[in-house]
Amino acid sequence: MATKSKTETVSMIDTFKEFKETKNIDRPTLMSVLEESFRNVLSKIYGSDENFDIIVNPDKGDFEIYRNRIVVPDGEVKDPNKEIELSEAQKIEADYEVGEEVSERIDFAKFGRRAILTLRQTLASKVLELEHDSLYQKYKEREGEIISAEIYQVWKREVLCLDEEGHELILQKQEQIPADQYRKGESLRALILRVDNTNGNPKIYLSRTSNLFLQRMLEQEVPEIADGLIAIKKIARMPGERAKIAVESYDDRIDPVGACVGVKGSRVRGIVHELCNENIDVVNYTTNARLFIQRALAPATVSSIALDEENKKADVYLRPEEVSKAIGRNGLNIKLASMLTEYTIDVYRDIAEEAEDDVNLDEFADEVDQWIIDAVKAIGFDTARQVLNAPKELLIEKADLEEETVDNLLSILAAEFEDEE
Repeated sequence: MATKSKTETVSMIDTFKEFKETKNIDRPTLMSVLEESFRNVLSKIYGSDENFDIIVNPDKGDFEIYRNRIVVPDGEVKDPNKEIELSEAQKIEADYEVGEEVSERIDFAKFGRRAILTLRQTLASKVLELEHDSLYQKYKEREGEIISAEIYQVWKREVLCLDEEGHELILQKQEQIPADQYRKGESLRALILRVDNTNGNPKIYLSRTSNLFLQRMLEQEVPEIADGLIAIKKIARMPGERAKIAVESYDDRIDPVGACVGVKGSRVRGIVHELCNENIDVVNYTTNARLFIQRALAPATVSSIALDEENKKADVYLRPEEVSKAIGRNGLNIKLASMLTEYTIDVYRDIAEEAEDDVNLDEFADEVDQWIIDAVKAIGFDTARQVLNAPKELLIEKADLEEETVDNLLSILAAEFEDEE
């Protein structure tokens, strides 16, 4: 039995040595964990481990344990773990005297299978703790970096990925681009968003919707950003659909927008593909709020802007044909412009450019309910041509009308001008 236990103990240290090689545990840490594990078992057996010397050589896979006791006269031993009778000490070496310290080698294998099992469990616990701590520190330092990982499992609410060493990375539903398609075995790129360490069990979370993910990809693709010649000042994103980025150059010779986009869009093409064809607009940053709003609403051409800087609101006036450009498909352009500038933006037609043959909405009271007319006028449209030139989505959203109601209104107004023609 003793031989078998000794073999198990040595085998256990060999296993720990292998762990050290695969997990890159440094030698001082390895020695410390092994010694702590032995002391834990010795403390349970003897009540204390203070008087033990433990010598571990993980490279060779062996160890030595010595118990140190003080020689006392026969019959005066009070603590058998720390004291030894003179007659017993002289059996080890005949010249021992009272008051001297006896160092005696302990055969750990003689403690039996229970002690071996306790040591193995302690080692396993310490090893796991070390591995978790190492993993946490490694990824905590990498928060905000882009990583490539293999898709291992796809679930409804999250995707489980593995890094090169087999560590688990989690991409939650809210951090996924809606148009993303995930297949087991394929590779994906994502941002290391955060690392949690609840109860000593680290969890690594990824993101593909974070603004920082887009910023990091631009830094990789645009050398001028990496070199600090161009700064990304602000980013607004609707992941997978559209993004607006405000950039500033610290070198007058460099056009920041042109440098970021590249010749014929060469520098953003790969990013657009990676983000499921997310359109990327790059604009020049400025601290001039009026000019910044004007740039953010591109490709629309703004006629004038009325600012309320205290409440961060902007009323933007455009020619009728420019309104739909300012709003964009599904209202994306104006939403992103508001996010980028941090202003609430409302767009209006420049009434100075309305046709002379226009008809006031109040004249349609016999065909259109007054509450509908009031709702449309409340958002700045007072005439039939203003309403007809407005995007239908704007009327539905801003006037809070049903699509069927808007369609009926447009039909009535259009008929008025068809009759005139």
